[in-house]
Amino acid sequence: MFLKLIAFILPWPLRRRAMQSWFGYSIHPAAKIGLSWVYPGKLIMYEGARIGHLNIAIHLDEMQLGAKSSIARGNWITGFPSNTASKHFGHQQGRRSVFILGEHAAITKHHHFDCTNVIEIGRFTTIAGYQSQFLTHSIDVIEGRQDSAKISIGEYAFVGTNVVMLGGAGLPARSVLGAKSLLNKSYTEEWMLYGGVPAKPIQPIPTDAKYFTRDIGFVY
Repeated sequence: MFLKLIAFILPWPLRRRAMQSWFGYSIHPAAKIGLSWVYPGKLIMYEGARIGHLNIAIHLDEMQLGAKSSIARGNWITGFPSNTASKHFGHQQGRRSVFILGEHAAITKHHHFDCTNVIEIGRFTTIAGYQSQFLTHSIDVIEGRQDSAKISIGEYAFVGTNVVMLGGAGLPARSVLGAKSLLNKSYTEEWMLYGGVPAKPIQPIPTDAKYFTRDIGFVY
């Protein structure tokens, strides 16, 4: 904890070096972390990856940010690491607490990511708006124990504001999840708008929509 506190108050160039030396992280010289508490077990940040201010990323086995990906501010990314003596999730051999953000993908503000299991967000995808929840674990009332499952979001997807995605949910590439939706299963059909509680396919998206073919992640 003492080394983490020391690293936190250092200017970024020195903090980057300290985080690599003290914690074994891999942070590209062109990547940057703002005033955020980011201490997963393993951290990989590729060229141009950015984490803004007031984010928390803890209790994770691993966190990966692809090139030019970004996390804005006020997000909570946490989990339940696998290297614990707790009986929780003991039946899930091989479970990993991992957060993966693809290249040019973007997360805006004030979202919650429960990475008890893997959360993988594809390249060029946007987690938009505010206050969405991504929850990989819950109580299995039949078995009477905690259980978890992966959340997967494909590339070039768009996730609207204030949604909930549960463990086992999958949003296909080149698709949209509408605002305030609940996604509790995995879909495979691309070029589709999903929405509702629970979310279902609503209507196709034109395949010439420019969001899904851009080569720069930032949307002006």
